[in-house]
Amino acid sequence: MVIAAGGGRRIGGPEALLQHDGTPLVDRAIETVRDAGCEPVVVILGAAADEVQAAAELKGASVVIDKTWGRGIGSSLRAGLKALTDTEADAVVVVPVDMPGVTAHAVRRVAALPYSDVLVCATYEGRRSFPMLFGRKHWPGISTVAHADAGARPYLLAHKHEVLDVACDRIADGARLESPEAVAAFKLTIPAQRVRT
Repeated sequence: MVIAAGGGRRIGGPEALLQHDGTPLVDRAIETVRDAGCEPVVVILGAAADEVQAAAELKGASVVIDKTWGRGIGSSLRAGLKALTDTEADAVVVVPVDMPGVTAHAVRRVAALPYSDVLVCATYEGRRSFPMLFGRKHWPGISTVAHADAGARPYLLAHKHEVLDVACDRIADGARLESPEAVAAFKLTIPAQRVRT
């Protein structure tokens, strides 16, 4: 699951529309998940969904529109889990589009045990972050508590003894796009139609 619904208010527009070498960030995230061997791929869109769909290929991904994306990542997570309940997936790996330093290697490492009862989190300098792997057994509970920008955090805290932490410091960058400086550090560009004069 690629979560690409945010409005990116700190950086001037939706993260999904940022580009790296002319490729929308959402397409790069989908490719990262696919290169890690994850199928099916579901992408959650929200802010500027029509614009994202027009600009990106979204190759091979099922698109889910989160109409309440403004409430935070929890809303998008619930929408994605709901869409996946009709699949045969035993677990889902979650990658947010605003972490362009996540690599296929990190996704593979986190998703190495795709069982229905697993909870796995990547860590960077000992801090939990994405990618995360949620076994199907946990989807109803996560959906119940995933609100606002907390996402799955309350559920993970309540089940802390079941969470497997996987260090990804050496194989990925856990930084998020929370400022124009972060956008510049990853050498991302804002498409011309999004530039404000």
